[in-house]
Amino acid sequence: MIYPPAERQPIVDRLHGHAVPDPYRWLEDPASAATGSWLAAQDGLWRDHADALAGRGGWHARVAELTGAGTVGPPVWRGERRFFLRCVAGQEHGVLYTAGPGRGEEALLDPVELDPSGLTTLDQWHPAPDGRLLAYQLSRSGDERSELYVMDVGTRQVVDGPIDRCRHAPVAWLPDGKAFFYVRSRQVRLHRLGTPAEEDGVICAADRSYGLGISHDGRWLTVSAAADGGNDLWLADLSVSSPERPALRVVQEGTGAVTAPAVGRDGRLYLLTTLGAPRGRLCVADPEHPEPEHWLDLVGPDPEAVIGDFAILDDAVLLVGWTRHAISEISVHDLAGGERRGRVPLPGLGSAGRLSTRPGGGHEVWFTYTDSVTPGGVHRYDARTGETSLWTAAPGAVEVPELSSRQLVYASADGTPVRMVVLARPGTGPRPTILYGYGGFGLSLTPAYSSYVLPWVEAGGVFVLAQLRGGGEEGEQWHRAGMLDRKQNVFDDFVAAAERLIADGVTTAAQLGACGESNGGLLVGAAVTQRPDLFAAAVCSAPLLDMVRYEHSGLGPSWRSEYGSASDPEQLGWLLGYSPYHRVRDGVDYPATLLTSFGGDSRVDPLHARKMCAALQHATSGARPVLLRHESGVGHGSRAVSRSVGLAADMLAFLAAHTGLQGPC
Repeated sequence: MIYPPAERQPIVDRLHGHAVPDPYRWLEDPASAATGSWLAAQDGLWRDHADALAGRGGWHARVAELTGAGTVGPPVWRGERRFFLRCVAGQEHGVLYTAGPGRGEEALLDPVELDPSGLTTLDQWHPAPDGRLLAYQLSRSGDERSELYVMDVGTRQVVDGPIDRCRHAPVAWLPDGKAFFYVRSRQVRLHRLGTPAEEDGVICAADRSYGLGISHDGRWLTVSAAADGGNDLWLADLSVSSPERPALRVVQEGTGAVTAPAVGRDGRLYLLTTLGAPRGRLCVADPEHPEPEHWLDLVGPDPEAVIGDFAILDDAVLLVGWTRHAISEISVHDLAGGERRGRVPLPGLGSAGRLSTRPGGGHEVWFTYTDSVTPGGVHRYDARTGETSLWTAAPGAVEVPELSSRQLVYASADGTPVRMVVLARPGTGPRPTILYGYGGFGLSLTPAYSSYVLPWVEAGGVFVLAQLRGGGEEGEQWHRAGMLDRKQNVFDDFVAAAERLIADGVTTAAQLGACGESNGGLLVGAAVTQRPDLFAAAVCSAPLLDMVRYEHSGLGPSWRSEYGSASDPEQLGWLLGYSPYHRVRDGVDYPATLLTSFGGDSRVDPLHARKMCAALQHATSGARPVLLRHESGVGHGSRAVSRSVGLAADMLAFLAAHTGLQGPC
């Protein structure tokens, strides 16, 4: 294949005694004519290849059909109103609905009505305590730099905003619904309706990621801020200090633990924490004495399960959400002392979402449930009867293929046992296989319905999800074992999974594809540069790849606690040890590789994919293609459904073509 020319410039940085070449730095500038010309040529190359992919139309049709199941979210109750998201087949974005006493469901916010182009997304929404007002955030073209508005739910009129620079800002309303705390430009502020945002008082001004919470009665404000592998946490009593100047009291600082607080209707401070318990525990304390030395275990740690959520119901009932080796459980406890009473029945071995209750109390809780063959629906648990029932099914009916799911335990390079989930239809002999992973930021790969996974398995392929170190499947220690100077463990776990699949006859190196997105794109980049012999193909989506300069763009500076910083001599050594862009070597037969990037991505700059594409195209010695699929008008996260379908179909078609899987007819 003849690739577009890309000048290799003699740029070499001298960093802490290391000579660090960067021949494609010119591709960091998206506005330059040279970058634009190169990108246009790459787009033409990709389109020619994509048009020739056998079965591409079939992949697209089947992904679209399975996406028709739609999505529905759990109800969020405020006053007598409930709010929820639903997306049905044919819609480009989920629509926010509301329903009140004596009234049916009413569409409240439809992003496509606001912008028929489909480029506007609803990022966050927060009803006021009485449900009469709604704070919501919109962003455009995928940039996630949200603008915050306030709507009168009854009239659908915007009564405040926009307030800019509110990227995924949490919102904590005061009980009277006339003001709220929020985050703007990484600062906690107080906004009173009707006043200019420029006059909003600043509560916390450090350049950090914040979380906010407020008790049901409005007395207690909680503020958390990300800090070196955990979070710092403060609590303010708004009955003795004003909202404009809350007297924030330290709950924890510099512990390296993650703690999520909430003050219950009973006046106790509840703390879901990893402090002293890597898999988590639920503690209680007097909010007048919130420091860790006063915490008491209510539900202690489980040696094999990770605690992730809790809910308080009437009749002194406490529910606790867990994942045991990535499978969800919900246990029932006595609220006063934490004694276990039983379990909430779940539909299967899958994933339950966050527990949603009425703020004023009640005996019911709502949560989503999904597994590999079950589109997400909303289920309701009644503590008085002990029964779980389907509250709202996924809005669309789809025919889902039968498949088997099994979880395997294998040994990584250092002997650590790691799990992977293998999804396949009945059959024997090696088959084209996708190995998917993430391995970072404490995020877990749990069972879920996917219109990307099912078509591959239905066509006779195998899909494998590797639950690598760096994720949260086995708790905070599992996360820490795959970050900073231990990041190589993640790549070793992924490579060991590939080797095990080949050794067991599930697949062969000529039939194996690697796939990952974002931090998972870094994983795939590391895998194909460290072990190109193991993979026939790879999809590297919205990836981090230049780990020496990742801090200079997007949200890179906020990820130093996960990866380290090139400004530190020791940490630069870690980064150079695996940075995929710097590990590309001339004369290697690299797998067929598709890099995807998005023009509106404000988290991971598309420069990573551009530079890596140029490096691999220059270096590879084989005939397998290295291609870049760049898409403008979308970003790292939410996008129109048709855009998601198109991306998934192209990824599957590429992987199928280069691993030998015949696609749908």
